[in-house]
Amino acid sequence: MNWYLTVIKKYADISGRARRKEYWMFVLINMLIAIVIWILGAIIGDTKGLISVSLSGLYSLFIFLPYWTVTIRRLHDTNKSGWWILINLIPFFGQIIMFIFMVIDSDPDTNSYGPNPKQAPEPE
Repeated sequence: MNWYLTVIKKYADISGRARRKEYWMFVLINMLIAIVIWILGAIIGDTKGLISVSLSGLYSLFIFLPYWTVTIRRLHDTNKSGWWILINLIPFFGQIIMFIFMVIDSDPDTNSYGPNPKQAPEPE
């Protein structure tokens, strides 16, 4: 959960680097929250999906900026410019390329975006 809170605290910080673990833990927790919202809608008996869609929409607005900034920092960790995030605008192939960028290992050395975050202590 600390990985999630770390990203939320840096919601507007595109400087620096975010390691794979930080990015993927944030994505995983977001997926779990989406599942919980869906389950809550089913428990409440939201047959038309209005409550689930409303809660999902509000949560999406809340998480929009932190998601983009952690993605940019993750690109920085692979020694790529944050402008590579725009590759998502290319249908299908853009998302595949972005997924590959998010999965590849960090640049092991200090790059123009900062020192390797793997050498820093992990949040607990």
